[in-house]
Amino acid sequence: MPSSSPILILHACRRRAAYHRRMTRDRLRMALRGVRGFVLDADGVLVLHGAPLPGSIEALHSLGDRRIPFRVVTNFSQFHRDSLASWFGKSGLTIDPERIITGTSATAAHTAATHPGRPLFVLAASDARREFDGQQLLTADEADAAPPGTVAAVVIGDAGDDLSYRNMDVAFRLVRGGAELLAMHRNPWWLTPKGPTLDAGGFVVGLEFATGRRALVLGKPSPIVFRQAVAGLVADLGERLPRSAFAMIGDDPRADVAAAQRVGLRGILVLSGKTSRAEAERAVDARGRWRGPDGVAETLADVVAALD
Repeated sequence: MPSSSPILILHACRRRAAYHRRMTRDRLRMALRGVRGFVLDADGVLVLHGAPLPGSIEALHSLGDRRIPFRVVTNFSQFHRDSLASWFGKSGLTIDPERIITGTSATAAHTAATHPGRPLFVLAASDARREFDGQQLLTADEADAAPPGTVAAVVIGDAGDDLSYRNMDVAFRLVRGGAELLAMHRNPWWLTPKGPTLDAGGFVVGLEFATGRRALVLGKPSPIVFRQAVAGLVADLGERLPRSAFAMIGDDPRADVAAAQRVGLRGILVLSGKTSRAEAERAVDARGRWRGPDGVAETLADVVAALD
């Protein structure tokens, strides 16, 4: 039989594929050695297109049985964490609201700490605005009429039709007058049942261009949100641990994995969401500025299974 036989080529391809899978599993186990807690992305890790991904429900149960704490960090910022927890629960995913960090909750924690008692102009969905309970939020008319320097910060989030010309014009004048410009995230678009849909990031960039001011981003890939997540995990464990004791599991090589690695976490890429294996390999910078993920897995369930 000649060496170029299709059967021999097929066998060789299968051997290479089996070797690659084995090396991937071994690398994943090494990357997870000694991990004490996880930061999980939601879309592409726990759910996809509004439904739980295969194995995600069981994976969370397994983490609970092992007493391994986790935080869910998501830029989906249209709802309060209580509402998100309820939605997750109806899908079969049991997640306490305290274990969820959204771009909204991260921003509300920031404004409460840095601008206590001062007025804010917040453009966000009505349910998400509940994250700012106890803080002074102004309407567009109130913010526009406020004396210069009164409003401490402008917050841009997932406000839908409230991201109108009128409201953006008010935000523009406030930032020009000295208010801090805060963004829950800079996502240019997101995937809905209708397909790719314009997200708040375009409005953030527009304000930056018009005002000459750079927005402080509180959601992913900001280091601030990862630090908040790690602080919660450390509190759960009741002991001081380095950030390297925790791992981020996400489907975005940059916003999830590389961003977490920059603040000292391990980064695990899963291929159950927006990123294919080929795309993951292309995402590694050819010049070596990013080393790539510490481990790669098909799903969250595979990550948890590798803990055995």
